[in-house]
Amino acid sequence: MGLKYIETVKSVVLVSLVLLSMTLTFFIWTYTPRYKTIEKQTVDISIAEKQEIKSIIKPYKVLFNFGEKMNGTTDSKEIDQVVNAMKNWRISDVELEDNNFNEKKVDQLQRKKNHYTLFFHGQVPLILYDNVLNIDDSTFMGASFDRLIVDWNPASMVMEIHFVNGKDGKRYSANAKVDDYQRFHRSVLTRGHDLGLYVDVNAGGSPFIAVPAKPIEIERDVYYPRDIGADKFRDALFTDPKSVRKSQISLNKEQFQDDHALMNINTVSKELSYVYPVAESPLEAAPSELLKKTIDFVNEHAGWTDQFRYMDMNPQTRSVTFQLFSNGLPVFSDTITSIEQVWGENQVFKYIRPLYTLGSPSSSGTEEAILPSGIEVAEKLRESKETNFSAVREIAPGYFMEHDSQELFFIMEPAWFYLVNNEWKRFSPEGPGGELIGLE
Repeated sequence: MGLKYIETVKSVVLVSLVLLSMTLTFFIWTYTPRYKTIEKQTVDISIAEKQEIKSIIKPYKVLFNFGEKMNGTTDSKEIDQVVNAMKNWRISDVELEDNNFNEKKVDQLQRKKNHYTLFFHGQVPLILYDNVLNIDDSTFMGASFDRLIVDWNPASMVMEIHFVNGKDGKRYSANAKVDDYQRFHRSVLTRGHDLGLYVDVNAGGSPFIAVPAKPIEIERDVYYPRDIGADKFRDALFTDPKSVRKSQISLNKEQFQDDHALMNINTVSKELSYVYPVAESPLEAAPSELLKKTIDFVNEHAGWTDQFRYMDMNPQTRSVTFQLFSNGLPVFSDTITSIEQVWGENQVFKYIRPLYTLGSPSSSGTEEAILPSGIEVAEKLRESKETNFSAVREIAPGYFMEHDSQELFFIMEPAWFYLVNNEWKRFSPEGPGGELIGLE
């Protein structure tokens, strides 16, 4: 009997061990340990400087119409004085006054006396310019404008502001309350009287183009540029810089890529081109979001290597351009002088920019240059057989950046430019109509 029970006990123990083994195996296969979440380490890459919106979205010209005369300037310091005087105004009652504000109506408004106009290169979303002006009304914050016109009335503390969108043909109006009119008169109107004399070169016609009546002086500067290492942008633009593969495509071309993005470097043209293909989007972008995101993107890696300003935006193609400026004037060149972005689905799709920084101008190379009056430029353009003057929309000074013969430094050559078919072209006094160089 004892042996019989022993065999039974052995069988029970054996079955128990098998069941225990199966249970342990099951738990081992199905057990998932609770690991701590490993967060992606954010590396702060600062290539140069970050900028505020008020430093990037700026008017390029101010023009006062006093009735008997017009005065204006493209001097950024003088323009800043006007804008700063407006920062304490309380702007309210924004309304859409005209949904069909064509070019003729814009011209008529600008030819009225007792007003001044701030001119902007691109369409400015009102909600973003709220960072500059004190706009209390949020009704039409989706509006955009390229000209800000202020009507003043000496008998009233309230002035009327017009936000004009020449591209979309809309005019928004608003009221601005000024607590101290005498201070406004001293800081804005009196200074406006002292600015250079301007003349309407299309008197009574369209479009309204006002230019300096006399020759203007502009500094001619020399810069010794410094290259920016491509590795800095690799670290800033790629998710995992260590996984990026570098290839030498040719003597002057390098390529960086991972499984998602591609960055091309041209060491001769000093140009960087980055693309993230899967981010491409066919949808039209909201202007305010588009401009804000593209500014934030450059700020994320402190990519404002020089003075850049907002120049143009196309919500349909989701593209934004920031132009290089020097002494408050736009810089054009055969060498890349702009930062261009195409914004994709929640992130940048294309990013094209200079791979150099100007730094400070050489003190030994600075001298004054004298440009002919705007009237003379307009007359030559009107006489030119190569230019349809009726298609010209603006005439303004700027710089054409040239290399020296050995390509050691850049020369900022003052020049007149004119806007035709949404493209800035350089005017040269040589020849009947000047040398026309297309600059996008």
